[in-house]
Amino acid sequence: MLTSLNQAFTRLTDHPDGGKLLLRLTFGLLMLFHGVAKIEHGVSWISEMLQAQGLPGFVAYGVFIGEIVTPVLMVLGIFTRPAALIYAVNLLVATLMVGTGKFLTLTDVGAWGLENEMLYFMGGIIIMLLGSGRYSVVSNQALR
Repeated sequence: MLTSLNQAFTRLTDHPDGGKLLLRLTFGLLMLFHGVAKIEHGVSWISEMLQAQGLPGFVAYGVFIGEIVTPVLMVLGIFTRPAALIYAVNLLVATLMVGTGKFLTLTDVGAWGLENEMLYFMGGIIIMLLGSGRYSVVSNQALR
């Protein structure tokens, strides 16, 4: 009986392309909020942090690629794998810039101090590994 229930449930819920779409929408749309905040408030504070480390301040504008361009590409399913890799690298750089002090910390509710950063980073890596799936503006026919 349990086997037949499990098989029925699996038949109803076996939609890997739908799962890939939801994953892309979730991480892409949530990251866009961060990108919009950078548009509204600017990136001068990022530029200042980079210059304090001896790096050129204009590199701060790369955040627009990682927080606006790549999430839009991921949501649409265009160049999904490279966009997701850039997205993940953006998260890694952001974490190295502002989050290293939280590496060995826990929040008041017991979460890892870098939990959000790791979630976004791994989301990008997972999307890179899975690709866009069927529900995308552009799909890779070679993989079908």
